[in-house]
Amino acid sequence: MQTVPLRDIEVARQHIAGRIEPTPTVLSATLSERFGVPVHLKLEERQSTGSFKLRGASNAIASLSSQEKARGVVAASTGNHGRALAHAARLEGVRAVICMSKLVPANKVDEIRRLGAEIRIVGNSQDDAQVEVDRLVVQEGLAMVPPFDDPAIIAGQGTLGLEIVEAVPDVATVLVPLSGGGLAAGVAAAVKGLKPSAKIIGISMERGAAMKASLDAGRPVQVEEMPTLADSLGGGIGLDNRLTFAMCRDLLDDVVLLSEGEIAAGIVHAYEQEREIVEGAGAVGIAALLAGKAKPSGPTVLILSGRNIDMSQHRNIVCGTTQTERAA
Repeated sequence: MQTVPLRDIEVARQHIAGRIEPTPTVLSATLSERFGVPVHLKLEERQSTGSFKLRGASNAIASLSSQEKARGVVAASTGNHGRALAHAARLEGVRAVICMSKLVPANKVDEIRRLGAEIRIVGNSQDDAQVEVDRLVVQEGLAMVPPFDDPAIIAGQGTLGLEIVEAVPDVATVLVPLSGGGLAAGVAAAVKGLKPSAKIIGISMERGAAMKASLDAGRPVQVEEMPTLADSLGGGIGLDNRLTFAMCRDLLDDVVLLSEGEIAAGIVHAYEQEREIVEGAGAVGIAALLAGKAKPSGPTVLILSGRNIDMSQHRNIVCGTTQTERAA
């Protein structure tokens, strides 16, 4: 299979040093007591842009030639990749254009605009947004920085896995949010490269989980994108997927899906018990444990991948209601 080797992830860590935060890995007293094993939280939502995406975006920008940087970069995003790329590009003085669908929450669009990127809102899916990306690559010569299916992106996200093993050397299970697979593939390559016995479980939502549908079909397939609390996990994996499908197929030990209510419970637990504000995608590891859909075996690490949630939505969830539940 095509893959991203451990050595590329180690090189990526050198590239992004000083551009990202090595985030804390802390023991959750409440979850450890409840499940009878040490359960650690990897607080990746504390990155300066509010999600793990800064790792991959920073490595991708660092990997561009001077000519590519001069022309500028473009990407499709469900929000967090665009925010990270806008931030990384601004540090280098590089033009950035971010293409998003109408499903991307306004708070994420506004933050990307604040960081100086140009915004294109196109269609009702990430696939629609990708059409605009392809046009800008051809017509304006911009360098495409994919949100997940790219070796520099995967290697950058994989640096998170290096930090996990350093913080919890006896890690037995890692629960990782799963969307297009850049994070899951990178973390799995890093963790299994250093500790082959560790299990990596991908966590997604029931509403439009493209990677799970593709793994079940044995090939990349399209799915309908639907509103979900885990909006960062939306979008397809690309029918011409080169890397993340194969890596997730070969490196993930299991994939589980969560209902909207289960995701909401994870957000509430993170806030009330762990004192962490996370978006739906960032809460899926906690949610999978609470729902009994992932079983911790030995020291376990949950990746809290992002915090970029609309705070009015967060208040509704903590109060016991969600827009998604009301619409269901």
